[in-house]
Amino acid sequence: MKKLSTNTIKGIQNSYRQKEFSPTQFIEKCLETAKKTKDLNAFITVTSDLCFNQSTESERRIRSNTCNFLDGITVAVKDNFCTKDIRTTCASNMLKNFTPTYNATVYSKLMNAGACIVGKTNLDEFAMGSGTVDSIFGPTHNPWCHGENCRIPGGSSGGSAVAVSSGACVVAIGSDTGGSTRNPAALCGVVGLKPTYGLVSRHGLIPLVNSMDVPGIMAKKVEDVCLTLNVIAGPDELDSTTLKTKFNPIIIKDDIDLSKIRIGIPKEYHCEGMSDEVIETWQYVIDLLANEKCIMKSVSLPHTSVSIAVYSILNQCEVASNMARYDGLEYGLRAGADYSTEELYASTRSEGFNNVVRSRIFAGNYFLLRQNYEKYFIKALKLRRLISNDFNNVFNVDQGVDLLLTPSTLSDAPLYKDFISKNNRDQCAFQDYCTQPANMAGIPAISVPIKLSRNKMPLSLQLMGPMLSEELLLNVVKKIENLVNFPFLEMQ
Repeated sequence: MKKLSTNTIKGIQNSYRQKEFSPTQFIEKCLETAKKTKDLNAFITVTSDLCFNQSTESERRIRSNTCNFLDGITVAVKDNFCTKDIRTTCASNMLKNFTPTYNATVYSKLMNAGACIVGKTNLDEFAMGSGTVDSIFGPTHNPWCHGENCRIPGGSSGGSAVAVSSGACVVAIGSDTGGSTRNPAALCGVVGLKPTYGLVSRHGLIPLVNSMDVPGIMAKKVEDVCLTLNVIAGPDELDSTTLKTKFNPIIIKDDIDLSKIRIGIPKEYHCEGMSDEVIETWQYVIDLLANEKCIMKSVSLPHTSVSIAVYSILNQCEVASNMARYDGLEYGLRAGADYSTEELYASTRSEGFNNVVRSRIFAGNYFLLRQNYEKYFIKALKLRRLISNDFNNVFNVDQGVDLLLTPSTLSDAPLYKDFISKNNRDQCAFQDYCTQPANMAGIPAISVPIKLSRNKMPLSLQLMGPMLSEELLLNVVKKIENLVNFPFLEMQ
């Protein structure tokens, strides 16, 4: 069987048709990899039986020439997407034994397209983090450097990134609120896409920040990200925030002409704390694109410096609102306290949430107090509009650019021991500096691996575009992929 790093969805399905190997054999290989890399802790739940049943159905459709888009393709799903009859924990004591009675729309579309689901992946509790270190099931480790001096995989969708990078699946679904798909994709050396807000349904994605949450896609090749987006995108009557216009499938060209494409380099993203290697990688790709006759321009996004503060306030306000549903009465953990309703609420949340979640709830409720509402929440909303306007201005048709090129993260993957020595809030502010503005503006963004650092860890860059510019983004990333030829990880 071909190495997974050289297998794309189309390549795998072509091998099925040529009878080089069957979906069941391929699934066995992926599940074997998941078992061999169990120490990475990428999965909370491995769904072997379900996966084999789905592969049997895929084989039947392939034999009868009625193959679906993802037949026989292994997919992992972050454990904050509801999956009927499969526990969905959000890596929290609060939902440790929660089994949904319905499927998230994204999950349903994947199954309808023939995907074989290998399991539910690890994350920071309720997706509140940038390292995948705060799960009740233990931290996830970066497959490029694990063991005694292990490194983080990024977060909060670290389990999904590791599942793809290690070869346990071809595609993985994450969620992206401030970079939680792009950040781990960057640190684990895979492609990570955050689509335009509303392009993909949030129905069944357990919410963190409703106004910014977006289902994300990770794979080793941008072509596979594109094919998966074509499956899961589109209107959903169960989610009022999805765009109502019909989604037209995106086609990636073999080679795109860059000579008329304008790419902006925002000066504010050259920030304090960015490593020399990231800056060198950024310049390396700028030079590559310039050699391809791409038009490179320096641009300004003047409100970037306040973006992380605005994001933190809005994040914590929406967290406080969303976490209020976990009261010990309807579902999830219920503490033994029975003295009063207030005591039940307090005990349930104390036992069910970790310190990170509780601190965000406290901060959010503080910002939403009557005497603080105008000072913090309303002011943050106004600044969010200015941040969004910055992007609108640089994407101006007449005077601006088509896309923006920035780093994805400020360094390669930090050592686990160094990461956990700092508090969650500081780490998120540092790790998500380049990624979270796109969520506040609702625009699409994608991280692509470029080369390895001196530590032999992935270094990645990010491309951002105006709303619904996924086709251009994906085609430019395809060109970058061809130019850099990133050396994907091969697990022993």
